Amino acid sequence: MDTVTLKIEKTTNDTILKFTANTILISGSYQFNNIDEAKNSPLAQQLFHLPFIKRVLISANFIALERFSIVDWADVQEEVKEQIENYLNSPGGVLVLEETTTTKKVPVEIYSEVTPNPSVLKFVANKKLVASDLEYKNIEEAKNSPLATELYNFPFVKEIFISENYVSITKFDVVEWSEITNEIRSFIKEFVANGKTIVNESKQPTANKQNESVQLEDLDDVSKQIIAILDEHIKPAVAADGGNILFQSYEENTKTVNVILQGACSGCPSSTITLKNGIENMLKQLIPGQIEQVVAINQ
Repeated sequence: MDTVTLKIEKTTNDTILKFTANTILISGSYQFNNIDEAKNSPLAQQLFHLPFIKRVLISANFIALERFSIVDWADVQEEVKEQIENYLNSPGGVLVLEETTTTKKVPVEIYSEVTPNPSVLKFVANKKLVASDLEYKNIEEAKNSPLATELYNFPFVKEIFISENYVSITKFDVVEWSEITNEIRSFIKEFVANGKTIVNESKQPTANKQNESVQLEDLDDVSKQIIAILDEHIKPAVAADGGNILFQSYEENTKTVNVILQGACSGCPSSTITLKNGIENMLKQLIPGQIEQVVAINQ
């Protein structure tokens, strides 16, 4: 067996350091927030005996450590790297032990798709994930979703959009997708395969219920036509690009349609062109004389 060597890599969070291996270490991802959670990981338990270790994440080809502020990584990183390498190269250096009571895994495949928004990547599952679309702008909004909450532990995750069978993730510009795609894909696959709760529907926040707030019986005929056109012609195409569009309101005096863009569509450089040349033109053609402009109120 070849010797395992580690490379120290900084992250966008100065409290988190990655130790990337020259080989695959493990299948899946495991996060430990304290020594009690690390009972099935001898390495994580060993690392928690270091007084400055706050959190341990073991993934496919790296180990990420979050520190307390009592030290700087520059002072201890080489010693930690040596300790992990010694463990990985020792006989019987098992990273994570099998649970005594194993949960049967759900067969699932996750693949990534590019979107028109260079900051957003779409992770598609071969099974249904949620019943309705959910969007999270920050970790506070994600309290009802264990999956989104855990994804926010990755320092490069900016926004999350979960639809029926995919997760769209918006990243910060400090990293490239080529550096993190496999990491995110493996994490989502392991999360779903283990049968973990993706979202607690009973705790769904109001911010994610824009669709439910629009009652068709309370709308005028033009608004009903707009919703029907969006649902039939626009939403399928938008969903294919990792996003969603919601009807917000129709202003009869100005003939303005207000919509909300979600997922890959939110903040996308081409979304304005799509609104004007695509959605707006279609509505003008299908509802002649009633539409002047379509405006995204969250752009």
